Amino acid sequence: MDDFLDLPVRTLAAMVSRRELSAEAVVRAALARIAAQDAGILAWQHVGGDTAVAQARRLDAGGASGALPGVPLGAKDLMDTADMPTTYGSPIYAGHRPGVDAAAVALARSAGAVVVGKTVTTEFATFQPGPTRNPRAPADRPRTPGGSSSGSAAAVAAGMVPLAFGTQTAGSIVRPAAYCGVVGYKPTHGTLPLAGIKPLAPSLDTVGVLARRVDDAAFFIGTLARDAALADASTLRHAPLRIGICRTPHWERAGADTQAALDTAIRALERIGGTVRDFNLPQACHGLTEAQLDIMAFEALAAFAPEAREHAEDFSAAFARQLEAGRAVTGQRFHVALAYAEAARTAFNTAMAGFDVVLAPSAEGEAPAGLGATGDPIFCRMWSLLGTPCVHVPTGTGATGMPVGVTVTGPRHADARVLGMAHRLEQALGASLA
Repeated sequence: MDDFLDLPVRTLAAMVSRRELSAEAVVRAALARIAAQDAGILAWQHVGGDTAVAQARRLDAGGASGALPGVPLGAKDLMDTADMPTTYGSPIYAGHRPGVDAAAVALARSAGAVVVGKTVTTEFATFQPGPTRNPRAPADRPRTPGGSSSGSAAAVAAGMVPLAFGTQTAGSIVRPAAYCGVVGYKPTHGTLPLAGIKPLAPSLDTVGVLARRVDDAAFFIGTLARDAALADASTLRHAPLRIGICRTPHWERAGADTQAALDTAIRALERIGGTVRDFNLPQACHGLTEAQLDIMAFEALAAFAPEAREHAEDFSAAFARQLEAGRAVTGQRFHVALAYAEAARTAFNTAMAGFDVVLAPSAEGEAPAGLGATGDPIFCRMWSLLGTPCVHVPTGTGATGMPVGVTVTGPRHADARVLGMAHRLEQALGASLA
């Protein structure tokens, strides 16, 4: 039996720490699930079976220490790993072996987590899909898992691992979480280090996690960030609950399923005493999507100058278009977008007075059919530019039975509050659906 893999992460880690379970048994159970399921999902770029088992044995022999001993973890294949290949989702880097771990991977391993493999990313974390299928969709009617953290969301949704790293520049954690029906947590920009992660747009790139529960996500990122308030955010009680509803400037793009998901969340929070009212986004924030596009395009063109010079013929058409968009953004236009972003962050913080958190759409609707695209991050770009903490919370299913949910967000560095509110929403929804 491998039911222990489905326990809350802090419970699983405590059992390994107390030697009620061995790290090796936990890791072997995760590897067995991957072997049994992944042929139909293709969430993994590389599975490090022997490497992971060896790390687990070292933990057992040394008396498992750290907050995450033996917890199986997926590392997005955008993150360097010294003991496994890292391809960044591109044939250009086939067989590439980095010399050291990405800093975030090293922090996870230092806490006792065991990287069992590398999850599929879209090409350089942009929009060319990988092979991963959404595990919530019927095999004969495939749907995208979203991107770019495609494999991470799919692996967690399928129960192969309890946690998997994601990164977000536009919507690459929140959107896959929405499509696959898992929790996605994008911390405040800069919470975890980017060293050893292939850059796309450093002003926006953020390391986060895909998880089954809000508490799992909080405990994991809080541990790596050495932030006890964040790690214990799910235990916090905030009163009163003052929730703003931000339909964003793109509300016309929200399908019936997304609108219903927001209504479901509102009702759940009202049942536990929340005061819910409209949050009017300041006028200074109405151009966020356009500014995010400019900054991402400009910085991506610079970040991939070496590959563009030597390997342009190996780019997909989608990635080539991404770089072409960067050529249209001048340095002056880039700096105007940066200045706009700073002003918008100040305006957003001012507007948050009187609110604890904001609820917003995570995606246009259910995961799009087919595997030829990863969906549109239209509802995520603005939060990525603001750098705010975002937690996607599943609320149920849409018209065709695929997952839907909402984003909980708030001011930069209010991660503990946002996670605490997301946890309360998750609990309220669980009670209403039981």
